[in-house]
Amino acid sequence: MGFGTLEEVDKQLTIQEIKQVAKLARLRLTDEQLKQYQGQLHTILKHITKLSELDVEGVEPMAHPSNISNRLDEDNPTISLAQSEVLSLMPQVEGEYLAVPKVLPGSDEDA
Repeated sequence: MGFGTLEEVDKQLTIQEIKQVAKLARLRLTDEQLKQYQGQLHTILKHITKLSELDVEGVEPMAHPSNISNRLDEDNPTISLAQSEVLSLMPQVEGEYLAVPKVLPGSDEDA
């Protein structure tokens, strides 16, 4: 899966897209910051585009560059907090649930 040519990357990255990424990340950015991040994201996409040009045929996919394995500790049950105690620590709740801001497209906060 590639990102196309560098020219396509230049055309794809707009200030509006930077605003959308910032919104999803819950960032309020000034116009100056939007331009700065547009340049930084463009640089990242250029690197990804360059990497997508590499011939990786025959290269085994890996999850990590080092030969490591997960260390699994013993699962020892312990006493945990009561639900009411946990909810009392939360900034916002709805009934018996922790309330979090909506971030997916189609949420009430889309503008």
